[in-house]
Amino acid sequence: MAKDLRGCEALSARPLRFAAVMATACLLLTLTACQDDGADRAGDGWAPIVAPGRPGETSRTLTPEQAARAKPDDSPNAADHAYVQRMIEHHRQALTMSALAPERAAAEPVKRLAERITAAQKPEIGAMQKWLDRHPAPAAGSATAAPGHGHGHDHGSMPGMATAQQLDELTAARGADFDRLFLKLMTAHHEGALTMAGEALAGGNNVAVEEMANEVVATQSAEIHRMRTMG
Repeated sequence: MAKDLRGCEALSARPLRFAAVMATACLLLTLTACQDDGADRAGDGWAPIVAPGRPGETSRTLTPEQAARAKPDDSPNAADHAYVQRMIEHHRQALTMSALAPERAAAEPVKRLAERITAAQKPEIGAMQKWLDRHPAPAAGSATAAPGHGHGHDHGSMPGMATAQQLDELTAARGADFDRLFLKLMTAHHEGALTMAGEALAGGNNVAVEEMANEVVATQSAEIHRMRTMG
């Protein structure tokens, strides 16, 4: 191995492109030499899995069984189920509000914003519904059920949700009045979604839910900034 590395040092006097290619080849040869032991084990009937060590520690070679046992448990918990169930309803209200914009909004930026909200949140509802199909919520009253978030919970209590009266006012508004009210209600709606996503990130356990919550944070934070500049 030392001989291979000394050969790599001689590349400095050669053209840059050739040196880069040869350096890569030397690195591959070095790695291959270091992994011979793992290859021998693979011949015993199982493919080795290399688990990177912590900073300052060496990597470990695991069997598939050992790797499976070492995998973190990301089973959905009550916070995960509560977030997905509630966010589906939260998104549906945003779609209801956005559907009013084409016929009522006066400003083109408001209409385009409503289109972007629909384009983003409709697929997210589908993804969250598929997640629920794969991970049905525990029955109400069970130890893992989300408290207060069964099928009969009050969606109006969720952060940022518009009241029935506010939705009626938005439906009746036209032109600049609609634009003003839409931006006001949708900004509050998005801020509520950020609150819910933060709760999921703090209390949840499932990786897929974490990814969905992070997507909501990224998308809706940007839209809040855009709405504030429009208002």
